[in-house]
Amino acid sequence: MEDIKLVFTGSAIEASFIAEILEENKIDFIFRDTLDESLIAGWASGGPGDSGLLYVEDKDFDKANEIINNYISNR
Repeated sequence: MEDIKLVFTGSAIEASFIAEILEENKIDFIFRDTLDESLIAGWASGGPGDSGLLYVEDKDFDKANEIINNYISNR
């Protein structure tokens, strides 16, 4: 992957749903669940409301951001 940018922060459930939308639009992404990662490491960090992070390549940021904003405004 090229340079990556954070395009979404929210619950892991919502991030998973948005990841599916990005995949349908042929946008590569990296999904992180920081709460799950910290539990695996042996401690709890953060909360469930902001543990889902989605990153996309810099070249796809504007398109992904538009798709996510459209999803959020229509949910």
